[in-house]
Amino acid sequence: MPDNWLIYQGTGVPHPCIEALPPAPVWRAFGDWVERKDELPRPPAEDAEGLTARRLGRLRQATAYQADEREVQLVNLALHLRRPLLITGKPGVGKSTLAYAVAHELGLGPVLRWPISSRSTLRDGLYTYDAIGRLHEAGIRAPQDGQRQPPAIGQFLRLGPLGTALLPWRVPRVVLIDEIDKSDIDLPNDLLNVFEEGEFEIPELQRLGPGAQEVSTADPGRTAIVRDGQVRCADFPLVVLTSNGEREFPSALLRRCVRLEIQPPTEERLAAMVAAHLGEDVAGDSRRTALISEFLRRQREDGAELANDQLLNALLMTERGLWDGGAGRDVIHDVLLRPLNES
Repeated sequence: MPDNWLIYQGTGVPHPCIEALPPAPVWRAFGDWVERKDELPRPPAEDAEGLTARRLGRLRQATAYQADEREVQLVNLALHLRRPLLITGKPGVGKSTLAYAVAHELGLGPVLRWPISSRSTLRDGLYTYDAIGRLHEAGIRAPQDGQRQPPAIGQFLRLGPLGTALLPWRVPRVVLIDEIDKSDIDLPNDLLNVFEEGEFEIPELQRLGPGAQEVSTADPGRTAIVRDGQVRCADFPLVVLTSNGEREFPSALLRRCVRLEIQPPTEERLAAMVAAHLGEDVAGDSRRTALISEFLRRQREDGAELANDQLLNALLMTERGLWDGGAGRDVIHDVLLRPLNES
């Protein structure tokens, strides 16, 4: 149990402190209907070779993402207040990775990722229903007692990432709404009611009347029971919205979020990230140090927009011999480290 209010500590080392998270404030408490929270399901186990592991450097997860003091504080604000966390920053600074780091350290299961495009709608994040598939299946089934029995609707209904996060879990799930600034202008406003109420209805199930239906979820191979066509959370999930700063958001959304702007990493944080992904490299340390310094110099002095994965690609090819010749160094500088804001 933590000695202070910090549940997420930014160490990258898994611990059980999520169990010490205090109850939600009364204006954000959604689980009054739950009689025994300890009987609610836990999230699935984290996939050791899945997306989280790739984001965090697999076996070096403890050092792959080094959150600074302000990032740790604002993540904890979002956890305590049960508010969405809106993270802004330049591409490649680790906005999405922070969501994976929190889920890994606190044991909140696989991150439920919802990548946003200009065509994304609220329903995409909540659930999808394959009505045509159900009609097709009903049409090819043999009659029973002179009547065709339609297949169970739950076989054709799947909860999306946000819908899965809003199921009643024992601990909050982490849902990543990635690049919300790429959405249609209406999506941020459409999210407000779900963020405020912590629940949503599925009309296709409500038309069947009271009862329980088994549906698929965004966790591969997993199902959940939805009762009376309504999904209600027991505790508001940790919703992480990321933005590259390409647009402004309505004040109604901003006032409901904890806002965090991630700054470009320091040399120490970059070195830790590189070591997590590429390992400690004593023999090539001078080349690694030189490239990291050049990467930071071009960001700070030249105003170059460079993503962290560009640095990783450059270092990988450097350690594979591309750095050894003059032409190879030009490829690293002109191709692998080409600024994103350069046409």
